[in-house]
Amino acid sequence: MSTQPFDLSRRQVLTLGAGGASVLALGLSTPAQASIAPKSQAPDFTLRSLDGPNLRLQEQRGKVVLLNFWATWCGPCREEMPQLNKLYEKYRPSGFTLLGVNVDEDSRNAAGIATQLGVKFPVLLDSDKRVSKLYELSAMPSTVVIDRDGRVRFMNRGYKSGTELEYDQQIRTLLKE
Repeated sequence: MSTQPFDLSRRQVLTLGAGGASVLALGLSTPAQASIAPKSQAPDFTLRSLDGPNLRLQEQRGKVVLLNFWATWCGPCREEMPQLNKLYEKYRPSGFTLLGVNVDEDSRNAAGIATQLGVKFPVLLDSDKRVSKLYELSAMPSTVVIDRDGRVRFMNRGYKSGTELEYDQQIRTLLKE
């Protein structure tokens, strides 16, 4: 498996067809690139939330943070949302937060899907893909789990049913530290 990052635009994903969609749906784990290697500081950013105010990652220090990068055109992303909601509600009282980073160019699409799926966690808007590039995304969805000290601890690429069990274990491990 290649560890080189590759950039997937919506057109490229749609061109891949069903075969490509299944690649995105797989729970692929690849070694993190040097700038986001395990135990390295998570790149800081500030993004506008769907609710309006800006949110800065560094302000979440002291909490375990799950960053989930998603797009409305990504089927596996939409499939994963209800599972992420469950994790958010389960662990939020224990010092955990989940931030959904949407990469759509039009925030109205993100708002519509978030409402339709009943998303409870904050949704941040990365329409210019600046933060997505910081995290060197190579698949959708991509999920980064960050410890209380702001260090990247786990990187998960893609989604398949059951991946949320891995997230659950990763979150519990970091909450115990």
